[in-house]
Amino acid sequence: MSAWLALVALLWIDAAIAGEWVVHSGESIQTVVQAAVAGDTVKVEHGYYVDHLIIDKPLQLQGINRPTLSGDNQGDVIRIKSPSVVIEGFIIRDSGPDLTAQNAGIYVEPGSHHVVIRNNDLVYNLFGMWLEKANDLEIINNLITGKRDFASPQRGNGIQLYNCYRAQVINNRISFSRDGIYVDVSFNAIFRGNKMHNLRYGTHYMNSHDNIWEDNETYNNRGGLALMEVRRQIVRNNRAWNNSDHGIMLRTIQDSVVENNVVAGNSKGFFIYDAEYNVLKGNLVIGNRIGVHLWAGSIHNEVEDNDFIQNKDQIRYVASRNEEWGQHRGNYWSNYIGWDADGNGVGDIPYQANDVVDRLTWKYPLAKLLLHSPAVQSLRLIARQFPLLRSPSVIDNHPRMRPFHPDWSDWLEQQRH
Repeated sequence: MSAWLALVALLWIDAAIAGEWVVHSGESIQTVVQAAVAGDTVKVEHGYYVDHLIIDKPLQLQGINRPTLSGDNQGDVIRIKSPSVVIEGFIIRDSGPDLTAQNAGIYVEPGSHHVVIRNNDLVYNLFGMWLEKANDLEIINNLITGKRDFASPQRGNGIQLYNCYRAQVINNRISFSRDGIYVDVSFNAIFRGNKMHNLRYGTHYMNSHDNIWEDNETYNNRGGLALMEVRRQIVRNNRAWNNSDHGIMLRTIQDSVVENNVVAGNSKGFFIYDAEYNVLKGNLVIGNRIGVHLWAGSIHNEVEDNDFIQNKDQIRYVASRNEEWGQHRGNYWSNYIGWDADGNGVGDIPYQANDVVDRLTWKYPLAKLLLHSPAVQSLRLIARQFPLLRSPSVIDNHPRMRPFHPDWSDWLEQQRH
């Protein structure tokens, strides 16, 4: 008991002697940070400060009325070399332009665990944040924009996360960087509620396992979410729309759950490559040029309860054998031409994605003008009776007669505007 009381007393003494410093406009923030001791709070009044901060001890750096800290287009604006640092309430801008040096608004060095970066605006930095070999990070509610006058390859990423564990990246807004969130070799993280637009990729992500992606929005990018070389992901309730390439890329991914996402108005809704033993369910795939581009051995996936609505090509499937989807409950296909004689909500004939009509329209796009003609519908039905006319296809033996998502038309209306 005496040892426990001694520990409590020590913690009380540490709290009691923790100091508070105030930096007034015109003063040097770095001078005050150097004078502070571990556990202190440094408050910075509203003003414009040109400085390059190095924080090498645990402390809290708090902005009052959003002061601006500029790096004058050189080096890093803030470099953190210590665990347990909190930075909040600043406008942090004007890092250097050196990609080799990884110039950043905030650079978190290896070993700087338990860092919290929240409620800041990071603008006109090469990398918004560079976070390396640091665990238990909290990156929350920050606005991040890059050097938008640079060509995309010359920009850094909004948030660069490398070899980190248990990061929480929540409610950040990222635009005009190269990629919004770039993640490599990082595990057990949560990415939630982030909005990413006008980027190369909203998320560029690889070699990272056991993470959660939920409630993120990616739009007006080249690609939305790009998840590559990964296992055991939970990807749910994300919205990827109006991206010029793909909405969600699943490349070399296993043992993951991809559910209740909306991919709308992209060139490809889902791009699925070398994906095995995943669950894809409850997704709305609507108004894309290609709903799903599926190839390179993407097999043994459970695909149920999805809506495929008014995609110009529902499925672009490249393989040497059929792949069965909807083994239990089925999916909804807006171009399904079968019937439901017993009224149980399930079509009486299977849905086949790659038939002779699909191949005809891929080769001759103008043929789509005749898709709803009796001649084309008859061709589709006849092709099913003659194996020589069939190509390997995604087969849904339980096609649903009605969409699972009652609000699906809202996404078509959004695209019109």
